[in-house]
Amino acid sequence: MIRVNKVIKTLVVAVLFCASLAAQTSPAPTWKALNFLIGTWEATTHGGSAGAATSGTYSFQLALRGHVLARYSSNSGCKGPVDFDCEHGDLLYIYPDTPRQSYKAIYFDNEGHVIHYDLSIPTPTSVVFLSSPAQAGPQFRLSYVLKGSTMYGKFQMRIPGDIEFKSYLEWEGEKKN
Repeated sequence: MIRVNKVIKTLVVAVLFCASLAAQTSPAPTWKALNFLIGTWEATTHGGSAGAATSGTYSFQLALRGHVLARYSSNSGCKGPVDFDCEHGDLLYIYPDTPRQSYKAIYFDNEGHVIHYDLSIPTPTSVVFLSSPAQAGPQFRLSYVLKGSTMYGKFQMRIPGDIEFKSYLEWEGEKKN
């Protein structure tokens, strides 16, 4: 009986120790390299093969106590070809890949697309999201470049077998806040 009590006490101590570790929160990551994205931006499309004219806003905001940088978008006007989804909605979540000291992102949209990205930050005011060429289908590249007070964006794709990326949608706009 004494031996059973010792085992139970040891298990209780182990469970409490593990629970205290799980309850501890890790510090929020630093977003210094991507800070230029944070805020709400106007967007007007131009160029690209989508053939659409859209306008709206998108915002990058810290979420989940600063552990994720989330992009939310909405459109206020859209004219496009019949096959262009003017009711398009999407979410983009950026998160730190701590072991590699880099960033990753995951994209979801209302058409059922899910894209996993690795990020590179070539300059203090630019970021490139690149999907793996090993994923089935096209490879995607999303980029943001801040020049002065204007943010420029591009969503491009490369069909398997092609060498170059082709722009599907390009936009630019000023920061609202």
